[in-house]
Formats: sequence, structure tokens, C-alpha cells
Amino acid sequence: MQQDTSVTAAPQPGSTVDAAEIAKFSKLSAEWWDPKGKMAPLHRINPLRLGYIRDAACRKFERNVRSLNCLGGLRVLDIGCGAGLLCEPLSRLGAQVIGIDPSQSNIAAAKLHADKGHLAIDYRCTTVEEVDPRQRFDVVLAMEVVEHVTDVGMFLKHCAALLKPNGLMVVSTLNRNWKSFALAIVGAEYVLRWLPRGTHEWNKFVTPDELTKYLLDNRLVITEQTGVVYSPFADKWTLSSDMDVNYMVVAEGMV
Repeated sequence: MQQDTSVTAAPQPGSTVDAAEIAKFSKLSAEWWDPKGKMAPLHRINPLRLGYIRDAACRKFERNVRSLNCLGGLRVLDIGCGAGLLCEPLSRLGAQVIGIDPSQSNIAAAKLHADKGHLAIDYRCTTVEEVDPRQRFDVVLAMEVVEHVTDVGMFLKHCAALLKPNGLMVVSTLNRNWKSFALAIVGAEYVLRWLPRGTHEWNKFVTPDELTKYLLDNRLVITEQTGVVYSPFADKWTLSSDMDVNYMVVAEGMV
């Protein structure tokens, strides 16, 4: 696949950015905010992701989850933010949100949508490797990102370096097994057509054991984990003990 340099920031030496992956998602930038378009699956799962992040942050930082400003004062970095589907609701909960993405067209779409909603979100077309390491964040998010980078261990090393000593990292990704191949690749992309074909590469999925090791290598320990499953009868996504396909984890720095 040819990279469209007009919409993509050029990966720097040592970067974990996969240029083909960024070009793929750049082509979808105009559809990020269409709940019935090609990003519909993200819109459907977004409330669940948001709730999980909010609840974990409120427990960690002793906030009232019922408060409309429950994340007030927290610095949140959303890595691979796309057009801001998570950044906007986090900002509305009071967080100081920085959203980064290597795709110029995604960032342009994010800025335009935030301006329409009068939201002060700091969007940057950059990569985690290029963020000033002197900046530190209370919460670092890598949601549906690790399965798209070239080096998961190196990527998470850069993520961990941006956390405050008492910070929180939330990661969501896809497990690698035959069940995930059947459901996330064949089912979601070819049968149900929830996602464009080629959205994911099964061999880049990350098992929970692999993710645990990567995090431990960077002095982060998983404190919470959950599976995310789709119920066709209820037509919604829910948290589950089943981590065979989609899953999320919360990690904190080791004392």
C-alpha cells in the first residue's frame, strides 16, 4: 500500500509507527464522526470504553464517579486518538486532554469537530516517540493501538515514560487465537462487514500474557483486566470475564 504523505506524518528513525497502518486509517478520516459509517463499531463500543476508563481513574484518584467533573485537573494523553471519539467525552468530564495521532487528516477532523463543540482539546499530529519526555500524564491511553504498531515493547516503553509516578495506563487490544481470527477478522470484516477488509492483521494481535510481559518489562503491573464481548441478542457491547477476543487492562507503575 502506498503511503499518502499529504495526510500522514513521516515516521522518524526508531518510530514504532507502521506507515501502511496510518495510511489505512487516514482514508477513513472523513467518516470518523458518522455513527452509521465505517467507524460505526467504534461508536457502538465507545460508551463502554469511556465508562471503563472513567471508573478506573476515579478509583485511582479517589474521585466521585457521579460528578460531571470527575476527571477535573487530570492530564490525559490519548495515543492514536483518531478524530477524537474518546477525547471529547473525556474533556467534557473535566480532563485536560492531549490527543495525538500520526495522521494529519485524522487530527484535522478532530480539531474541526472539537471546534464545533467548543471543546479545548490539544490535538497534535505526532507520535508517542516524539512527545517531550519531560511531559508527564496522570492517565495514558492506548486504545486499539498496540495491534497496529511495529514494535509493541518499544511502543509501551515510550508510553510508560510519559506516565507520572502514580499514573494510570489503560490499554485495549485483541487477543491472538483462532477464536479471535474467526470473530474479529472473518466475522467482523468479511461476514458482518462491521469493519473494512484489512483493518486488522491477525498476526499482530497481542495475547494477555504477552501484554503482561511487555508492561512488566517497563515496570508497569496490571491491576485490572476485563474482556469485552458483543451480545447479538441485546445488540450491545458488555464487559465480561471472556478475554478471548477483545480485552482491556489497567496498569500502574510498580512501587
